[in-house]
Amino acid sequence: MNIGEAAKASGVSAKMIRYYEATGLIPKAERRTSGYRDYSPADVHNLRFIRRARDMGFAVAEIHELLGLWRDRSRHSADVKRIAAAHVEELSVRIAAMEEMRSTLQTLIGCCAGDDRPDCPILADLEEPGVAVRPDAQARLRERAIANRRG
Repeated sequence: MNIGEAAKASGVSAKMIRYYEATGLIPKAERRTSGYRDYSPADVHNLRFIRRARDMGFAVAEIHELLGLWRDRSRHSADVKRIAAAHVEELSVRIAAMEEMRSTLQTLIGCCAGDDRPDCPILADLEEPGVAVRPDAQARLRERAIANRRG
C-alpha cells in the first residue's frame, strides 16, 4: 500500500511516517518501480504501535526503546515496566506543573476586572510574575465562588 493508505490504516499522518523513517524509528519502506513507498501490513502494525505510544505521551526515544523490546521476544517485562514507570513519573511532574499554571491563571482571572479599563493583572503577571496578585487574592476568589454558588 502507498503512504496515504498506510497513513489512513494506521492513523499516523504521511508526514509523520516520513519523519519516523528519517529518524530511524521505522525502517525505510520498500520502493515500487515507480519510486513510491510501499508499506506492508506489518509496517502498518508498527505504525499503530507507535501511534498508541505517542497517544500515551511517550517521547520518540522512549518509543524507539519500546519498539526494540516489543520486537524482542526474549525481553524482560521489567525493562518495559521501568520505562513505563519513569514515564508516569514524568507525567506526574508535568501534571503538577499544569495544575499550578491553571491555579495561577484562575487567580489572575479573578483579579481582573474584565471591563473597559486598560489595567490587566493577567498581562502584568506575564510581564513580571507575582507583582499583579495581592496576597489576599485567593481569599477574594473563594468568597466570590461562594457568593456565585448561593446566588
